[in-house]
Amino acid sequence: MKAGVASKFRFLIADVIELSAEGISVEVIPYGAIIVAVRTPDRDGNVENIVLGFDDLDSYANNPAYFGAIVGRYANRIANARFSLDGSTYELSTNDGRNCLHGGTVGFDRALWVIEDQESDLVTLTHDSPDGDRGFPGALRASVTYSVKNSLELRVQYRATTDAPTVVNLTQHSYWNLLGRGRGDVLDHEVEIRAKHFTPVDRELIPTGEIARVDETPFDFRKARRIGERINATDEQIEIGAGYDHNFVLDRASDSYAARVKEPVHGRIMEVHTTEPGVQLYTGNRLDHRHAGFCLETQHFPDSPNRPQFPSTVLRPGEMYESETRYVFGAGF
Repeated sequence: MKAGVASKFRFLIADVIELSAEGISVEVIPYGAIIVAVRTPDRDGNVENIVLGFDDLDSYANNPAYFGAIVGRYANRIANARFSLDGSTYELSTNDGRNCLHGGTVGFDRALWVIEDQESDLVTLTHDSPDGDRGFPGALRASVTYSVKNSLELRVQYRATTDAPTVVNLTQHSYWNLLGRGRGDVLDHEVEIRAKHFTPVDRELIPTGEIARVDETPFDFRKARRIGERINATDEQIEIGAGYDHNFVLDRASDSYAARVKEPVHGRIMEVHTTEPGVQLYTGNRLDHRHAGFCLETQHFPDSPNRPQFPSTVLRPGEMYESETRYVFGAGF
């Protein structure tokens, strides 16, 4: 059964698709496969939209912060917009100084994705990226499935195939504020990330190649810490990022959540479960309303195509790229 189009917003050619299950609703538009709303209750049962975004398509079309979008072909940065694969070097489009960020000048966030399947609690969207798109080799077919569950869960499942060797790294780029959209900053949100290591960056936010321990640094979130507690610490990495804008190397000893966020005023909780090896914590350092939201971008590591010591992002013909991230919500602590 096809779900109806939500009547709250009209986005010209990109009408809102509303998904719902008991206690949770999610709104998606085909443009950029963007999540425009996630609505969950707080400890008192009050429902709020907890992702940042806009109310019209024009604003999303001019969306330098990637609000709510699927980003690719390669989420995060590739140094010097260049990588080599099987003896060939590929030059990519530059959109972050001399580097390639989130797929280049026209990434998956600016594509009109095609609805392949739609039910009341699920939608699958696909996008075909041609060979040479922003310099990336191979014709890539990507799909993302958003689904909601009665357990207050939003599940994001990615798949991709290619007709030639390429690299791929997809993520969901929602900015979260568990107080509710426009309700203030996120500095008092308490974050736990199950990671003993992170990947330090240079002045262009490109990984240095080091995998560093978080011990005795502002990057130790193994116990829950307020986002604002150390965001202005005297630390070179914090200075470079103007706050947190770093990839954490997730521990794999546990099959529990990779990250957990609590908002103490209204009691909302978000757990992030993922098959990915890393997660980028970005604290909205460069938003017009600084720290209005935070991102937890589940991913392979930035610049992996140029870093053989990092987990590989190579996809070859006959293989299937598959990834899953689950956001599980709650309230009441």
